[in-house]
Amino acid sequence: MADGRVFRRWRRELDAVSERIAQRFHRSELRQHATGYLRGLISRVERKNGWQLAEEPGEQTPTNLQHFIARARWDADEVRDDLRGYVIEHPGCDDGILIVDETSFLKKRTKSVGIKRQYSGTAGRIENCQIGVFLAYRSQHGHALIDRRLYLPKEWCEDEGRLKEAKVPESVSFATKPALARSMIRDALAANVPCRFVTADSVYGGDSRFRRLLEEHGLGYVVAVTGNQRLWLGFKQTRVDQIADAFSEEDWQELSCGTGTKGERVDRWTLMPFGVTIEQEEGREFQKALLVRESLSESKDRTYCFCHYESGTKIDELVRIAGSRWAVEECFEQAKGETGLDEYEVRSHPGWHRHITLSMLALAALVVMRKASRAASKKGGRRHP
Repeated sequence: MADGRVFRRWRRELDAVSERIAQRFHRSELRQHATGYLRGLISRVERKNGWQLAEEPGEQTPTNLQHFIARARWDADEVRDDLRGYVIEHPGCDDGILIVDETSFLKKRTKSVGIKRQYSGTAGRIENCQIGVFLAYRSQHGHALIDRRLYLPKEWCEDEGRLKEAKVPESVSFATKPALARSMIRDALAANVPCRFVTADSVYGGDSRFRRLLEEHGLGYVVAVTGNQRLWLGFKQTRVDQIADAFSEEDWQELSCGTGTKGERVDRWTLMPFGVTIEQEEGREFQKALLVRESLSESKDRTYCFCHYESGTKIDELVRIAGSRWAVEECFEQAKGETGLDEYEVRSHPGWHRHITLSMLALAALVVMRKASRAASKKGGRRHP
């Protein structure tokens, strides 16, 4: 009986999501394919390939869904806009955090758009893969992916034949990963995504234009940088790892950046302010600082972050923001494990963005469904499995 109620609740939510994006498809069969594709992505089939996705809506072959993803006329960015609105509507709040990160997709094919032998964080080595840059949104109510960009290596952008074969739009040109991240941040701000902070790893935190964009829009940030990142102190530049070496024992304090699988994640932290900025429009005063984490283990590994925050913000809050980056990793893990993020069978630029967008939407629906299920179970006095 309980399983039946959960199933009906999940089906209603999925129908609501399908109705939300229905306006993006001008033909009834495309709307049906969109609903079927989403159902397949959320289903419990072992692999989310063409044949198994087709089985969920009762298709005899994957032909219709393959056409829907690869060749039919619809705009993945419009569906992305609906996804972003859906996420903001459910887990959004003024204290939201935007998280930038990338993930790789290992592929054997050599003609898939953006494919190249390059470093894969997923595999931890050089592999034949595609890389996507993603924007996640986290609030006190949950977290989900809200935007994506496929990274095109420079050699791809210089090969007109490959671009044409992969159906890359003429408006798309080479962009670094930080440039892709800046584009997604601008789009999120234009869509009035409610947030106060942005966090990212050193690929993005080390990019001065990325940090400057956030400062210009009055956003706080806690972004990682490498140990050899240099900082102006007085009249000379000094590496941040050398700055950290000079801290005294009294400068450090033990703080938790959040709860992990093994309990509170406690490390030693210290904060060194180094500048002040004033937001032009509202006159808010922002502080810049170097935040350093030192592991309590014998290795005493250190990580470094540049911070930009409203004056009066406590170090505890900055440490919490730094620790929130795990949320995007969880999004990747769940999307790859549950909604087929990495199990696509498309080669083209539009096909990649379409599948990825629908997988992200399916993940967001799961987040909302699970939140509702937990709330219902709690209300009924039962523990949700």
